Amino acid sequence: MNRRSRFIEAASRGKILANKCAKCGHSTLETTYFCEKCSSDIFTTEEYDGLGNVVTFTIQSVAPEGFTDAGSYAWVVFRVDGTTFNVSGFLKDIRAPSDLPIGSKVQVTGFDEKHGLLLKRV
Repeated sequence: MNRRSRFIEAASRGKILANKCAKCGHSTLETTYFCEKCSSDIFTTEEYDGLGNVVTFTIQSVAPEGFTDAGSYAWVVFRVDGTTFNVSGFLKDIRAPSDLPIGSKVQVTGFDEKHGLLLKRV
Protein backbone atom coordinates (compact mmCIF):
# COMPACT_ATOMS: atom_id res chain seq x y z
CA MET A 1 0.00 0.00 0.00
CA ASN A 2 1.44 3.41 -0.94
CA ARG A 3 1.69 6.43 1.39
CA ARG A 4 -1.41 8.13 0.05
CA SER A 5 -3.50 4.98 0.44
CA ARG A 6 -2.25 4.44 4.00
CA PHE A 7 -3.02 8.07 4.86
CA ILE A 8 -6.57 7.81 3.43
CA GLU A 9 -7.21 4.50 5.20
CA ALA A 10 -6.13 6.01 8.54
CA ALA A 11 -8.31 9.09 7.93
CA SER A 12 -11.29 6.79 7.31
CA ARG A 13 -10.72 5.57 10.88
CA GLY A 14 -10.44 9.14 12.21
CA LYS A 15 -6.64 8.95 12.53
CA ILE A 16 -3.66 10.91 11.25
CA LEU A 17 -0.48 9.11 10.17
CA ALA A 18 2.90 10.70 10.78
CA ASN A 19 6.49 9.89 9.97
CA LYS A 20 9.05 9.92 12.77
CA CYS A 21 12.58 10.38 11.48
CA ALA A 22 14.79 7.45 12.50
CA LYS A 23 17.83 9.74 12.48
CA CYS A 24 16.75 12.84 14.45
CA GLY A 25 13.31 11.92 15.86
CA HIS A 26 11.42 14.77 14.17
CA SER A 27 7.77 13.97 13.40
CA THR A 28 5.90 15.25 10.39
CA LEU A 29 2.85 14.36 8.33
CA GLU A 30 3.10 10.88 6.77
CA THR A 31 2.86 12.18 3.22
CA THR A 32 6.39 13.68 3.37
CA TYR A 33 9.33 11.90 1.78
CA PHE A 34 12.29 13.59 3.54
CA CYS A 35 12.77 14.89 7.08
CA GLU A 36 12.55 18.68 7.06
CA LYS A 37 15.16 18.85 9.84
CA CYS A 38 17.93 16.50 8.66
CA SER A 39 16.84 15.36 5.14
CA SER A 40 16.82 11.67 6.09
CA ASP A 41 14.35 9.43 4.28
CA ILE A 42 14.22 6.68 6.93
CA PHE A 43 11.07 6.83 9.06
CA THR A 44 8.93 4.90 11.45
CA THR A 45 5.17 5.40 11.23
CA GLU A 46 3.17 6.91 14.08
CA GLU A 47 -0.61 7.07 14.33
CA TYR A 48 -2.42 9.87 16.15
CA ASP A 49 -6.04 10.38 17.00
CA GLY A 50 -7.32 12.82 14.40
CA LEU A 51 -8.06 15.45 17.06
CA GLY A 52 -6.66 18.95 17.13
CA ASN A 53 -7.23 22.63 17.71
CA VAL A 54 -8.00 25.14 14.97
CA VAL A 55 -5.03 27.38 14.18
CA THR A 56 -6.59 29.29 11.28
CA PHE A 57 -9.23 28.87 8.59
CA THR A 58 -10.71 30.38 5.46
CA ILE A 59 -14.48 30.46 4.89
CA GLN A 60 -15.87 29.91 1.42
CA SER A 61 -19.26 31.61 1.54
CA VAL A 62 -19.81 31.16 -2.17
CA ALA A 63 -18.54 27.76 -3.20
CA PRO A 64 -16.50 27.68 -6.43
CA GLU A 65 -17.58 25.60 -9.40
CA GLY A 66 -17.33 21.93 -8.54
CA PHE A 67 -17.87 22.53 -4.82
CA THR A 68 -21.47 23.74 -4.81
CA ASP A 69 -22.50 20.47 -3.14
CA ALA A 70 -20.74 21.72 0.01
CA GLY A 71 -22.53 25.04 0.46
CA SER A 72 -20.65 27.32 2.84
CA TYR A 73 -17.55 25.63 4.28
CA ALA A 74 -14.22 26.32 5.93
CA TRP A 75 -10.78 25.13 4.91
CA VAL A 76 -9.27 24.57 8.35
CA VAL A 77 -5.67 24.34 9.52
CA PHE A 78 -5.40 22.54 12.86
CA ARG A 79 -2.57 21.41 15.15
CA VAL A 80 -2.80 17.66 15.71
CA ASP A 81 -2.94 16.85 19.44
CA GLY A 82 0.36 15.49 20.73
CA THR A 83 2.38 16.81 17.76
CA THR A 84 4.16 19.92 16.55
CA PHE A 85 2.65 19.83 13.06
CA ASN A 86 -0.47 21.22 11.43
CA VAL A 87 -2.86 19.53 9.02
CA SER A 88 -5.58 21.04 6.84
CA GLY A 89 -9.07 19.76 6.20
CA PHE A 90 -12.60 20.48 5.05
CA LEU A 91 -15.38 21.48 7.48
CA LYS A 92 -18.82 22.13 6.01
CA ASP A 93 -21.61 24.36 7.33
CA ILE A 94 -19.31 27.12 8.57
CA ARG A 95 -20.78 30.49 7.59
CA ALA A 96 -19.09 33.02 9.87
CA PRO A 97 -15.94 33.27 12.00
CA SER A 98 -18.12 32.98 15.10
CA ASP A 99 -19.03 29.43 13.96
CA LEU A 100 -15.42 28.31 14.45
CA PRO A 101 -13.39 30.29 17.00
CA ILE A 102 -9.62 29.86 16.87
CA GLY A 103 -8.73 27.06 19.27
CA SER A 104 -11.92 25.09 18.58
CA LYS A 105 -11.49 21.32 18.75
CA VAL A 106 -11.94 19.38 15.48
CA GLN A 107 -11.87 15.68 14.64
CA VAL A 108 -11.00 13.90 11.40
CA THR A 109 -14.02 11.89 10.25
CA GLY A 110 -12.82 10.59 6.90
CA PHE A 111 -11.40 11.42 3.51
CA ASP A 112 -13.11 12.52 0.32
CA GLU A 113 -11.37 12.53 -3.08
CA LYS A 114 -12.70 16.02 -3.84
CA HIS A 115 -12.55 17.66 -0.40
CA GLY A 116 -9.61 15.91 1.24
CA LEU A 117 -9.67 15.33 5.01
CA LEU A 118 -13.19 15.67 6.36
CA LEU A 119 -13.61 17.30 9.77
CA LYS A 120 -16.26 17.89 12.39
CA ARG A 121 -16.34 20.13 15.45
CA VAL A 122 -16.18 18.32 18.78
